[in-house]
Amino acid sequence: MSPISGVGVSGAGRASFEAKDMIARADIASHAEPSKGSASRFLLVLLGFLGVLVFLGLGIWQLERRVWKLDLIARVDQRIHASVVDAPGPSTWADIDAAGFEYRHVRLAGQFQGANTLVQAVTELGGGYWVLTPMRSDRGFTVLVNRGFVPQERKAEFERENAALTSPASVDGLLRISEPGGGFLRSNEPAADRWYSRDVAAIAKARGLTDVAPYFVDAGLLGPDSWPRGGLTVVKFRNAHLVYALTWFALAAMLAMALARPIVAGRGQRKAPR
Repeated sequence: MSPISGVGVSGAGRASFEAKDMIARADIASHAEPSKGSASRFLLVLLGFLGVLVFLGLGIWQLERRVWKLDLIARVDQRIHASVVDAPGPSTWADIDAAGFEYRHVRLAGQFQGANTLVQAVTELGGGYWVLTPMRSDRGFTVLVNRGFVPQERKAEFERENAALTSPASVDGLLRISEPGGGFLRSNEPAADRWYSRDVAAIAKARGLTDVAPYFVDAGLLGPDSWPRGGLTVVKFRNAHLVYALTWFALAAMLAMALARPIVAGRGQRKAPR
């Protein structure tokens, strides 16, 4: 339904300057005269050795993170393409988390009730809004359904829409975890009905909803010309852990080479003829 690509942790670049400074200090220490600050030279060498161990440890950690990320991508891919299951009921809500439930392919049957909530969004169709509508499940609880995307010019139409239906409805889609707080570097403003993230608890409170599931459902595509336009969920994971690991290992190698210079130079002097 959605492409999966390789989320990594940034930070290796921020350490490059400190690492290069440490390497430079180690290089200076390797050329210092024995009579000038031997204690300081020893301290710098010791710090450099510890730096090598730290960089190696960070590289190994990034490799472990890469294994975890690849496993996560595989599990999510399996969930998306698995057979549809009923949306989780109240008995399992306490156990729902991103690692075990997000992107499950679920089905929900019931009746849409209440007003829409429009959440700012940017999709492959441009800027606009997600249309979230509460559905009262035929199993007795409420789920916020992201029915899909509408462009800016259709905002007023769906702000006025009364989503209450007289006939039952069903939704097939992907289970998503609540997005508390906000998005686009802005906080949600419930009092002003301005929403920048799909914050289930805040929207439920603002709309006076009860028995609300702690997740929402991204509805699938109903038709190529339908609005709201469903099926726009992007399942994308950034997996740059191998690059970060190689960066840490390279820094460890550079620092180790700087520390090895005085040893190599000392051996050369001892072998030189008098």
